[in-house]
Amino acid sequence: MQSVAAEQQKSVTNKGLYMSLAREIAPHLPLLRRYARALTGAQASGDAFVAASLEAIVANPDEFPTDLEPRAGLYKVFHRIWESANIEIGGEEDNPSARKAQERLKQLAPLTRQVLLLTTLENFTPQETSEILGRNGDEVNALLDEAIEELDKQTKARVLIIEDEAVIAMDLSDLITAAGHDVCAMETTASGAVAAAKRERPDLVLADIQLADNSSGIDAVKEILASFSVPVIFITAFPARLLTGERPEPTFLITKPYSPDMVRAAVSQALFFESTGNLN
Repeated sequence: MQSVAAEQQKSVTNKGLYMSLAREIAPHLPLLRRYARALTGAQASGDAFVAASLEAIVANPDEFPTDLEPRAGLYKVFHRIWESANIEIGGEEDNPSARKAQERLKQLAPLTRQVLLLTTLENFTPQETSEILGRNGDEVNALLDEAIEELDKQTKARVLIIEDEAVIAMDLSDLITAAGHDVCAMETTASGAVAAAKRERPDLVLADIQLADNSSGIDAVKEILASFSVPVIFITAFPARLLTGERPEPTFLITKPYSPDMVRAAVSQALFFESTGNLN
């Protein structure tokens, strides 16, 4: 009887711990799902790892790393699950882009890729990244430099920028050019973007969500992708609007305000996987 009572008490305690954790980690789930998709190269496998991470937290909420901020702790749990799976990134996708990505990934060590994503796309500090991955700060910085250098060697592209704010468009253009790519066109409306894409056939599209004349970057991308396949990166101040889990979602997403490293990494990542916007 004491054993049963103890188990019941443990269950009640764990439920209380999880409910408290759930409130703290819920705001960070959309961004974790973005990270998981970028890491795996596919929405389905990324979401599966996020789900497995949540199941682990539900089962053992007392093992959640409370010495970290909730978001960093959530990512650390995710990485425990990821490392235990020991899979090949992108291996589940049976299409030419995924196969090419898998070949490229053989040239980039898994840990190097994780550091790149965590410090740039997810905007964790090197210290937070080292805590998430269980590595020291110097190693994280060295791996980051190695990752960006290697990806830049592998990917050069002609880029279409769809952005209605002139200052942001010029800033993105400068960042793209500095990374060794060419900007083939800059457009402020959906109709202009579609026309430019069909005319220029870019290797990559950077698209804002809300455009001039109240047109939609999402609609522009859908029309572009109906004509030909091209990697897409969405740029938005409201990522949760796209990361709802209710429809296919963009693999690569830059959140405003962005940093130069974030843009550079996202471009390298999108070209690396040659991923489309994944919207239909």
